[in-house]
Amino acid sequence: MKSDINFRHLFYFWVVAKEGGITRAAERLHLAVQTISSQLTLLEQSLGKTLFSQQGRRLVLTEAGRLALGYADQIFLLGEQMQEALNEADSGRIRLTVGISDSLPKLSAYRMLEAAMGIDKKVHLVCYEDQFEALLAELALHKLDVVLTDREVPSGSAMKVFSHRLFDSEMLVVGTKALADTYREGFPDNLNGAPFLLPARNNALRGKIDEWLMAHRVHPDVVGEFEDNALLNTFGRRGLGLFFAPAALANEIAEQFQAIEIGRASGVREQFYAISNDRKIQHPAVEAILATAQKGNRAAA
Repeated sequence: MKSDINFRHLFYFWVVAKEGGITRAAERLHLAVQTISSQLTLLEQSLGKTLFSQQGRRLVLTEAGRLALGYADQIFLLGEQMQEALNEADSGRIRLTVGISDSLPKLSAYRMLEAAMGIDKKVHLVCYEDQFEALLAELALHKLDVVLTDREVPSGSAMKVFSHRLFDSEMLVVGTKALADTYREGFPDNLNGAPFLLPARNNALRGKIDEWLMAHRVHPDVVGEFEDNALLNTFGRRGLGLFFAPAALANEIAEQFQAIEIGRASGVREQFYAISNDRKIQHPAVEAILATAQKGNRAAA
């Protein structure tokens, strides 16, 4: 079996699989049916695998064919992305592909990305949201330029990725005006039994919140736990419970979610990180994110 793949043959296979048959693929590619058929045969011989089986008049992917199609999808998607990136380079625009941890407050993500959008070059921003571990895997494969998250890479990680701390913020307990009127006086001693919306237990902030509640002997009525911070804030906006928010975003939280400060959760701080493939950042938009964060940290010191 050959060790290399003819990507033209692979492309013909991919089109046949997508179109559902050789005839339709030939029409799409403006080629003869015999040409497509012979190219598929050569690909199967090269791979040493049968990619299609005949069921009546239909071609059906074999198990090997389904596996090959998954890889072909990725290959040709990357090809399209490469062409887009090259076109953007010709126009003077640069692409910034960002992974945003699903536990990261969206307002924080926006603030972290503001600096990237303000650089001299035009930036085409592409954002993906996923769980922390999944984003690190994508970053390690160079599918992302940077990951924005609320935690650093665990020590001893086998992945060659690096954490850059951007900033941190003390946390507030916030809620709608009606809840604030009820629970502001006597804070935090009067929070026993108060309705709370909390991050899920796999969230980096949750452990710090639990410690703070325990230290103040507060036993809240936990009415909801959320992996998605935006969903938590939406429930908070409806007045279903008190919730924690970064003090650095107090104005934005009040404007978007009609949630006002009830009290400060002293000692509870949320950290924000950019994670990259290299210790030395090369991407100008990511450099801008880090530079702005460093200026802010120096000003706060």
